[in-house]
This record gives sequence, C-alpha cells and structure tokens, in this order.
Amino acid sequence: MAMADRPLSGNFVSWARRLAAIDKNQRINEQIRVPQVRVVGADGAQLGVLATDQAMSMARELELDLVEVAPTEKPPVCRIMDFGKFKYQQKKKAHKQHSHHTKIKEIRVRPKTGDHDIETKVNQARGFLSHKDKVIVSVVFRGRELAHIEEGHRVLKRILEQLAEDGKLEAPPSQQGKRIVCTLGPK
Repeated sequence: MAMADRPLSGNFVSWARRLAAIDKNQRINEQIRVPQVRVVGADGAQLGVLATDQAMSMARELELDLVEVAPTEKPPVCRIMDFGKFKYQQKKKAHKQHSHHTKIKEIRVRPKTGDHDIETKVNQARGFLSHKDKVIVSVVFRGRELAHIEEGHRVLKRILEQLAEDGKLEAPPSQQGKRIVCTLGPK
C-alpha cells in the first residue's frame, strides 16, 4: 500500500485541523485589507493607529510580519512579529494541552497475603499514584476468611499507612459484600 493510499491516523488529522484553524484565524501582511490598523511593535510597545501600508513597511524593515491579532476591533489590532515562530509556538501549545486522563487502578490483596507480596503491591500503588491515577485498594475474603474481618482491616490499615505520603484517602474503608474497599487519590 502506497503512502498516499493509506488512511490518515486520528492524531494526525486532529493535529492538522488545529494547525489549519490557527492559519485561518490569522491574516498576515498583504491579506490585511483595511485602510488603518492599530499597531503593536515587536517588543510589545503601542505604536498607535497607522496606515496599513506604513505598518507593513515597518514590519518589512525589521524583517518580520504584520499579523492581525484582533480583527473585530475598530480599527483592527495588528502586531509586528515573526509569524513562523508564532505558528510554531501555537502548535506547541495546542500539542501541550493534552491533559492526563485519570485512570482508576485496583490493587487486590487477601487477609493472608504475605509481607513481601504486600510490599510489591504498595510499590505498584506508589507508581500509579505518581502517574496521577487513582488507586482502589481491595481486601478480598473467600470462604471462612469472612469470620476474621479484623485481619482484613489490619492488612488494609498497614497498606494505607505505607501509602500515606504518596496519596490522600478519598473514600474511607467500607465493607462491600466479601471485600473491604477504599480509594486513594494522588496528592
């Protein structure tokens, strides 16, 4: 299958749409067709209301572009800047805006789980919390273990003490059928 025949991936398409939106919203240089514009210099200083031709020649002298930043104002506001650099920064900002979607991870232990196994589970939970995920800690009872619920509470209390500095308790321990469950969130 040739490169041109392949369908575009979703990430590339959304990235291309964002880039196209950045380009459509901005008129630069000769695309600005109003007689007068309010000009902001490359250093951010207000240069006042100028004829568009005069503003364009000022931008060319500095080897920069005249970019319309507020087209709805009367007169429109334009800024003297390097448009390529501006576009790059906008693209970088759009890419950076992807935030972390919090996932919920679960750690299951039994009342008779060994010390080393609990340490391993606690280390896993620390990793989840450091990646800003929520962690559900469950103590699961089977058969006659239900007669010794206090053993499950002891195991859960020990895990919560070890995770106290990595996360905060969001939902206190509660018994739900054959399990005791509590939720930890990242600090």
